[in-house]
Amino acid sequence: MSAATRVQLCNAPRLLGEQGLWAYKLHSTVRAGFPSPAEDFEGQRIDVLERLVKHPQATYSMKVRGESMREAGIFDGDVLLVDRAIKPSHGHIVVAVVDGDFTVKTLHQRDGRMHLKAANPTFVDITPTEGQTVEVWGVVIAAIKQFKS
Repeated sequence: MSAATRVQLCNAPRLLGEQGLWAYKLHSTVRAGFPSPAEDFEGQRIDVLERLVKHPQATYSMKVRGESMREAGIFDGDVLLVDRAIKPSHGHIVVAVVDGDFTVKTLHQRDGRMHLKAANPTFVDITPTEGQTVEVWGVVIAAIKQFKS
């Protein structure tokens, strides 16, 4: 599957509901324009995964390898949160298994047919052919990025 961004399970399948939820301190909002001198800097405790994950017993983390979804904001090295309890539908970014390999693409469904669309024009879309095995494995609910520090 050369024209696809592959996703790999981070080590073994990592079911997030078994790991507990991480908590972080949120100090304030951040503006992408001019900073406000009147910004309220009082912190509050938030649980990041609680905000993102609706089905902890069906949500997995997977690491991305490849660039076929870059225009959707998903890059090589990102960690995806994938919810298997969400029913996939047209327009969802999904993890699919194509002939035994995981891939991440946008699901397109029309007239009872489906194809998996890349978000990078240099990669081909996947349209299942006769005899090919394609299974939508789960719906991507978030991409986690780590910036260089």
